[in-house]
Parts: sequence; structure tokens; C-alpha cells
Amino acid sequence: MKPIFEIDGDRFSTLEEFYSEISRVLIPNSCWGHNLDAFNDILRGGFGTPEGGFILRWKNSSKSRELLGYPETVRQLEERLGKCHPANRELVRLDINKARKNEGSTVFDWLIEIIQIHGGTGDEKENGVELELA
Repeated sequence: MKPIFEIDGDRFSTLEEFYSEISRVLIPNSCWGHNLDAFNDILRGGFGTPEGGFILRWKNSSKSRELLGYPETVRQLEERLGKCHPANRELVRLDINKARKNEGSTVFDWLIEIIQIHGGTGDEKENGVELELA
């Protein structure tokens, strides 16, 4: 049986707070980049997560779906706009405009997509990460 790690949507309302919750639950006392790419890397293993995979149980995920929705997505994309390569700015602006109209992927969707890559039928299913939304 795979070990279960539980994150709680009551403990975070922003992407940055999600990263703190991941740190607390999955890889305590570890240093990592606190960004989407680094989160993806954590799920590949080698950062203290168990070999052979694990179950990531997301308690109060419906609250997270709401709080990591379009307003948080706009905020994250606006931050990205200020840091991204000039060649990418127009694409980020388009994503901001879509998010302002409640269209496209949200921060919650980004996180779910990353997690699902590492299990089930995902491209990196060999990592054995299972997601349970509770």
C-alpha cells in the first residue's frame, strides 16, 4: 500500500501558500524553488518523497478549486507577465484576458494537471503519484 500524504485546502488560499503546504506535508525541511516547474520535479521523486509513489489526498479540494480560481489565476499571470521573456508577454496577456472572462485554465487546474502527469495514464505515470480529491 502506498503512503498517503494529505494536504488541506483550509490551510491555503494562494499558490504561494499551496507551496508552503506541499513543503510542510511532502518534503519538510527541504529547499525547493516554490514554482510550478519545481513542484513538478518534486513529484518525480528524489526530494524525499517515497520510491514507488504515494497518494496525495487533497482535503477540502472544492474550497481550493474556488480559491485557486480565476482571481488567483489573474494574479499569478500578472506576476508572470512582469518576469517573463519579452517574446512571451503577448501570450501571457492573452491568458490574463481569458482568465478575466473566467475562461481557460485556473491555478487549481494547473496543479491538478501537473499531479496527474505523474500517475494513472499520465506521461510520467512511472512515478506512481495518485491524486484523491476529498
